[in-house]
Amino acid sequence: MYRKIASQSFSTALKAVVGKTQFAPSQHHRRFSHSSGCLGKLQEMKSDGTVSITRVLFCGPHFPASHNYTREYLQSYPFIKVDDAPLDEIPDVIGNYDICVVKNMRLNSDIIARANTMKLIMQFGVGLEGVDIDAATKHGIKVARIPSDGTGNATSCAEMTIYLMLGLLRKQYEMQVAIQQRKLGDPIGDTLLGKTIFILGFGNIGINLAKRLRPFGVKILATKRSWPSCNSDVSNIENGTHDDLVDEKGSHQDILKFASCADIVVCCLAMNSETAGIIDKAFISSMRKGALLINIARGGLLEYDAVLHNLETGHLGGLGIDVAWTEPFDPDDAVLKFPNVIITPHVAGVTENSYRFMAKVVGDVALQLHTGESLTGIETVN
Repeated sequence: MYRKIASQSFSTALKAVVGKTQFAPSQHHRRFSHSSGCLGKLQEMKSDGTVSITRVLFCGPHFPASHNYTREYLQSYPFIKVDDAPLDEIPDVIGNYDICVVKNMRLNSDIIARANTMKLIMQFGVGLEGVDIDAATKHGIKVARIPSDGTGNATSCAEMTIYLMLGLLRKQYEMQVAIQQRKLGDPIGDTLLGKTIFILGFGNIGINLAKRLRPFGVKILATKRSWPSCNSDVSNIENGTHDDLVDEKGSHQDILKFASCADIVVCCLAMNSETAGIIDKAFISSMRKGALLINIARGGLLEYDAVLHNLETGHLGGLGIDVAWTEPFDPDDAVLKFPNVIITPHVAGVTENSYRFMAKVVGDVALQLHTGESLTGIETVN
């Protein structure tokens, strides 16, 4: 059974709200500050004499810091109830909640139809490909993401991308073998210096990655659907699309050409019907023999059979992935038998910095929903 936080009596809740007129900021976040008008709303009772409770549901056991940090952030607000439930129990309990944080749960139309009291479906991050947005809209439920540019998520993912690059270039697996065999000075690795990097999808993660790659002495190619006009100098700098970040810009039509020029290809695309399987046989065949492929976005962007085949033939020089085709990924999968493959368990954005920030966003949204205030810190998509 899913974890529940015990309900508080009205007197306990009232004491918690009135007795604490000021909240000290912690090392990681500053708590929601309410106005005098908001305080009155927080103290409202329902007709049966109980305190009105706003309920937040986190789907599934994975990414546990998401619900743990949110629960910790809201511990001084007993009128906000935070639960996490196993994935197979979500359809049975979702009707009891006001907010649903999906994580890696797929919310189809049948499940959404059961969300009788739901007001908001949101992601603890950016990706909403698992949510039937049309069904949510039909049922009057808002769907939202937490933009990555201000949360630390994009920065965290960019750093993980460089970790995967360096791990492959310096032959992480072979180094561990050398330690076990008591060898010194072996294997011989490679450097980022002088490499050409193709960033496929120049959004927030791609921008943060380019900023961090510049000091390594690399050439950066990047593609996105549209680039700011040359006259938007201020916007270009703020969005990281200034010429000092990218050596050559392109659109979707240029992806095969850029892939053929790159030593390392990094996939940072959003997952949708247009991008699913975009790294396919034709794409990988266009890459230089021995080039590295990094996926920091979603597993479905890569065509599994094409990746496996090109690892077997040696055309792919290495694969670094933080996301997989199915998650959790099978540790006995054939892709993982190659020494030039590094996989991490979808932790690129899972850092103390980003998760504390996003927990604060979820907590503040719950408090705002409870008091009827406008929701901040999120981007609605319907």
